[in-house]
Amino acid sequence: MATLVLDNGAYSAKIGFSQERVRVIPNCQFRSKTSRLKTFTANQLDEIKDPSGLFYILPFQRGYLVNWDVQRKVWDHLFGKEMFKVDFADTSVIITEPYFNFSSIQESMNEILFEEYQFQSVLRTNAGSLSAHHFFSSRPSELCCLLVDGGFSFTHIIPYCRSKKMKEGIRRVNVGGKLLTNHLKEIISYRQLHVMDETHVINQVKEDVCYVSQQFFKDMEISQMKGEENTVVRDYVLPDSAPSKKASASLGRRWCSAGNIGIQEMGIPEAIVHSIQSLPEEMHAHFFQNIVLTGGKHLVPRLQGTFGGGA
Repeated sequence: MATLVLDNGAYSAKIGFSQERVRVIPNCQFRSKTSRLKTFTANQLDEIKDPSGLFYILPFQRGYLVNWDVQRKVWDHLFGKEMFKVDFADTSVIITEPYFNFSSIQESMNEILFEEYQFQSVLRTNAGSLSAHHFFSSRPSELCCLLVDGGFSFTHIIPYCRSKKMKEGIRRVNVGGKLLTNHLKEIISYRQLHVMDETHVINQVKEDVCYVSQQFFKDMEISQMKGEENTVVRDYVLPDSAPSKKASASLGRRWCSAGNIGIQEMGIPEAIVHSIQSLPEEMHAHFFQNIVLTGGKHLVPRLQGTFGGGA
């Protein structure tokens, strides 16, 4: 029997059969301003010639699956002949769900996967648990690890001991990739050109040029320099259809912390300490030694050095 693994994230879905290549695909639908009558699903985004002004139709809101119509259409596309050609009669599925998921959402997911798609078996788990399983499998001598799961809507801190999740130590920071993209849209719109409707374009800008500063004030000084001495500021070429007469916009290449953008939330280092201190003292050193980063938000360059633990 085949096993299909689906990391059903709020922004992207990571899907593939076990031991085979994984594909990362948008977990949403799109409408384009140039093709308003047509709805694009998942990786059909590649068919859109004009990436500006895209309208997102998301199955997730505030980190939880609420729009089942959109989610079904995405799954139909992923499981269908255009993608993975799933033989449901001979396939089990491992699918991720949010931490502390609502029972009503879990029941709906079970019903759809069993009754509509007719998978032979279903395992619901957290994305972090899969990363922790990989960590302990590759490092059998380790007893503990602290997982920092940075997703689209939230960042979770989850301690694991011998592959078991320690719920009393879980902490959530209400900052994710979506909030950071929205903040970058506001900065650029206020300072240079209006891009509040350009979520797709600005999200790509974020992924291409933003990084975590290890010496914030020094980088700010460098950003004020002129010529080749300025290694921070980058010219970013926008799509031809972007709402600007200029071909490019000079964007400050820096990453702001939550404290700098007026959010009343703990920073990730503070949340890590808060989580570990809630656990037995004799375990603290093991958790500080093994900090594991997972989730799309942690692909930002120079982030791993911020924590200094294992990854």
